[in-house]
Amino acid sequence: MRLPVRLFCAGSLSCLLLAGVSGPVTAWAAGSAAIPPVAPAPAPAPATAPVVSSRGVPDSFADLAARLLPAVVNVSTTQTVKSGEADDDEDGEGEDQLPQMPNFPQGSPFEKFFHDFMNRQNSPDAPPRRMQALGSGFIIDPAGYIVTNNHVIRHADKVTVTLQDNTVLTAKQIGHDDRTDLALLKVESKKPLPFVSFGDSDKRRVGDWVLAIGNPFGLSGTVTAGIISSRGRNIDQGPYDDFIQTDAPINKGNSGGPLFDMDGSVIGVNTAIYSPSGGSVGIGFSIPANEARGIIEQLRKTGKVSRGWLGVRIQNVTQDIADGLNLTPARGALVAGVEKDGPAAKAKLQTGDVIQTLNGTAIEGKALPRLSAQLPVGTVAHLGVWRKGKVLDLPVTIGALPETAAEPEKKAEQTPKNAKDVSFAALGFSVGTLDDAARQKYNLPAGQKGVVITAVKEGGLAFDRGLKEGDVVTEIQQAEVSTPTDLKKRIEAAQKAKKKSVLLLVHDADGLRWVPFPLSGDDAQ
Repeated sequence: MRLPVRLFCAGSLSCLLLAGVSGPVTAWAAGSAAIPPVAPAPAPAPATAPVVSSRGVPDSFADLAARLLPAVVNVSTTQTVKSGEADDDEDGEGEDQLPQMPNFPQGSPFEKFFHDFMNRQNSPDAPPRRMQALGSGFIIDPAGYIVTNNHVIRHADKVTVTLQDNTVLTAKQIGHDDRTDLALLKVESKKPLPFVSFGDSDKRRVGDWVLAIGNPFGLSGTVTAGIISSRGRNIDQGPYDDFIQTDAPINKGNSGGPLFDMDGSVIGVNTAIYSPSGGSVGIGFSIPANEARGIIEQLRKTGKVSRGWLGVRIQNVTQDIADGLNLTPARGALVAGVEKDGPAAKAKLQTGDVIQTLNGTAIEGKALPRLSAQLPVGTVAHLGVWRKGKVLDLPVTIGALPETAAEPEKKAEQTPKNAKDVSFAALGFSVGTLDDAARQKYNLPAGQKGVVITAVKEGGLAFDRGLKEGDVVTEIQQAEVSTPTDLKKRIEAAQKAKKKSVLLLVHDADGLRWVPFPLSGDDAQ
């Protein structure tokens, strides 16, 4: 079950979350000569170490907080929207939400008054409204470069930054990155600004003390303390999730603020929380500094982010998949598809390969997109690939991640059910021949090969694994199938060989993926 993760940027007591408003802001071109060259920021003056008791627990964070607070800023955004434009808030909370209709008695004059008011506000002819939102940020350079979250400043007409001494400065957007939810701002100041530096987030362990500073609910300069609760969290917010989890209280308005270690270094950028209610319950997520640093450096140089790309579609190797492949132990990234003319295709990777190492380092499937994205475009990486019992070393030249364009959905036309369907009752689905009628019914391309799934039993194995009518089975046990009879024979052969499970390569609306099916035990009944 997916957790109700919230991306929080709004922060005043009178303003709610700004999100989902149309009209994205054009990033300020970062090639200007006004931008200084990227260089490590000079180290700040050593922080006064927190007083530590004999048990290793700080008696106070006061000295550390006093030095760090001036570098944390309040980020405020404003935007003009027309009626209805703010209704696509991804978190279900509009920044400038209209009041809900009170429960007046039917026919009451008050009911008519509020009904007319709501209709006027939602009318297409209603005047534009000004929307405001608050978030946090932190200065990483005395010249005025500020890091925050992309969702804090996206779609904004104007961004202002308020320093701890209440100085208000107008900010320019240098660049933003949607995939990691990071953004870089620039303010002009007559004097050097206080700043903080990124630390090495990889050195921080579960249980280490951390400080979060930001503007929860618009209460600027708020300091909270906690520990690192976990590392490497994937919360399904993007392909590169690798969050630090902390129990340091984080609320609306903390987004974009820093997470500090006890040395006063930024080890994370506070981005999201898990919250059934909207407030902190002690589960917050921060982008690790070692990931954010590279993104921010690219934004500072060019205003955009370039990522490495392998050109493969992968999935984690589960125990069921490993059993189907006769792979021990169950680890690595299973290749479910190879992009035509992509780097992996040129390196001769194949569907069904298992990528186990990247440049000699063991990997898991969920980590491969993030690690490959960090590789410089044009460099050569070495993949350790398991292929049908053999381990290969395949060099691949890293390409540039292309921009993806959404394809319009096509409506399927209904046609009579294929009379040659073959049912696999134990697995919970039926398949039919992929003929012209099936291609037309399910909008499948002329070059699609395999057998089409014509029915899925609700509550069955196939249903539980996400298979749907219209999906296409192209391979079983890494061997192609072209007819329902082929699929039936190969499943029967696997049963006779006492295989624990079989792997089907399924082509669905999202692409190719390997789906394991058990052949024995209660699951196969």
